[in-house]
Amino acid sequence: MRFRLSSLAKNLLAGLRLALFLPVRASDYRVSGLDFVLLALSGFVAWVAVGAVLAGFEGELNPLAIPMYLASISLVLGTALLVALAYGAQEKLLSLAVALSASQPWFELVVPAASGLGEVVLWILVGWTLIASVRAVAVVMGARRPQLYQGTLAVGAMIAIAFFVFPETDVWLPSAAQDEEAGAGLADERAFHLQGQLIERALAGLRRGRPGVPELYFVGFAPDGSQDVFLREMRYVKRLFDERFGTAGRSIALASSRDALEEFPIGSVTNLSRALNRVGEAMNTEEDALFLFLSAHGDREHRLSASQPPLELAALTPTALARILQDSGIKWRVIVVSACYSGGYVEPLRDDNTVVIAAAAPDRTSFGCEAGREFTYFGQAYFRDALARTRSFTQAFEIAKELVAKQEAAEGLEPSRPQMWVGPGIAERLKQLGERPSQ
Repeated sequence: MRFRLSSLAKNLLAGLRLALFLPVRASDYRVSGLDFVLLALSGFVAWVAVGAVLAGFEGELNPLAIPMYLASISLVLGTALLVALAYGAQEKLLSLAVALSASQPWFELVVPAASGLGEVVLWILVGWTLIASVRAVAVVMGARRPQLYQGTLAVGAMIAIAFFVFPETDVWLPSAAQDEEAGAGLADERAFHLQGQLIERALAGLRRGRPGVPELYFVGFAPDGSQDVFLREMRYVKRLFDERFGTAGRSIALASSRDALEEFPIGSVTNLSRALNRVGEAMNTEEDALFLFLSAHGDREHRLSASQPPLELAALTPTALARILQDSGIKWRVIVVSACYSGGYVEPLRDDNTVVIAAAAPDRTSFGCEAGREFTYFGQAYFRDALARTRSFTQAFEIAKELVAKQEAAEGLEPSRPQMWVGPGIAERLKQLGERPSQ
C-alpha cells in the first residue's frame, strides 16, 4: 500500500508540473491499471472535498455525481484510445490516460471554486485545461505532426464534452434544513397570503393619467432572488424615478427576494403581465410613456433568471415580453434590460415607438452581479451616475456606455458592449417628458 501511495504522489506531482507548465517527462509518471484507478479516485475525492467546503460542510453527497464522474473516466479512456490509434501506439493508451488524469485532481480543486466568478474566468479555465491536455499528449506520445494535431482535436473534443455537453452536476447537495430555510419565506402562511394583498394594493394604487399632461409610468422587474444585488438595485431605481422623474403613484416594482416578501410583490411573469396590463389601462395611450426596468441574470438563450423558493418561476424571454407589452396596449416605451446577453432583447422589442437599452451585446456577459454589491456595473453607470448628469434616457446611455467600458478595461474584462435602439417615433415624446419637472 505504501508503494502505491508513493506512486500516486509521484503521479500527482507530475500532473501538477504539467498543469503549471514546468518540465515533466513521460518517465515521471507511474503507469499501471491500479495507478489509473487511484488517480480517478483522487480526482473524485478532490471534487467532493471542494463541494463540501463551498457548502460549509452542510448537506450530503449527491448520488448522481457518481455516475457522472464515471462517465468522465470513460471519456478520458476513449480519448486516450483515439490518440493512441492516431499515433499508431496502442501500447501507450494507459500511459496517456494516466497523464491526462494526473492533472485532474488539481483542476477539481480550482474549477468548482472559480465557477461563480464569471464566464471570462470559466473560459480561462477551459483554455488552461486544453493546453495542459495537449501538453500531456506531447509528453507521452511525442510532438510529431500531423499526429499531434489529431491528438489536439481529440482532447479538445473531450474538454468540450466535459464542460458543455455533460450536464452540470452539484456534487454536494444542501441539507434539508438549508432547503427549508431557503423556502421558509413563502412557506410561511402569513407571507404567502400577504403576497396576494401586495400585488392587489400595488395595482389598485396606480393613478390614472391626466389628459393633456404627458406623464411617465415606471415598472421594475427583478425576478431572481438568489442574489441581493438585484433587489438593492431595484429599490434605488424605483426611488430615483419616483423622486426625480415624478412617477410616485404611477410606479410599481416586482422583486423576488426572501428578505422583501412584505415590501414587494414577487417578480413572476404573471405579476409582470398584470402590472403592465394595469399600466396600459391607467395611462393615456397617446400621451404617457412607460419606463420598464428589468434586472437579473441572463443566459445565452436570452432568458432572465427567476428564483423564489419554494416556487418554480418561469423565466422571462424576449418573445414573451414582446407579447405581454403588445397585449397591454402601451404605445410609448423605454425598456432597460440589465443582464448578461441582454442584447437579445433588442430585436424582438424594437419598433418606432420604443427605446430598448441592453447592458450587453447578445453574445456578451455583463458584470457586477456578485452578492453584496449595491449595483451591477451597468446599473451603477446608467442609473446612479449617468442619470445624475442628464434627464435624457438616451444621453444617459451614451454616458453609461463609456463609463462601463472604462471600468471593464481597467479590470481586464471582456467588453460587454451595451446596446441601444431608438425608434424614430419616440424621440419627440421623450423630449416632452424630459423637459417636465418632477412632481
